[in-house]
Amino acid sequence: MERFNRTLLDEWAYARPYQSEAERREALPRWLHTYNHHRGHTTLAGHPPASRLPNLPGQNT
Repeated sequence: MERFNRTLLDEWAYARPYQSEAERREALPRWLHTYNHHRGHTTLAGHPPASRLPNLPGQNT
């Protein structure tokens, strides 16, 4: 969980200047989608976390 929090801060919260807190919050769902579905993770051999869940909507089992 510590690593996720650090990544969250580095890649979303403080990755760029936001005009407002509302703008920052609006960017969170897109960042979470990228993190879970597209961003490779070293502990998962370069695969995103969603690749480990075979029954997600839109995935073929």
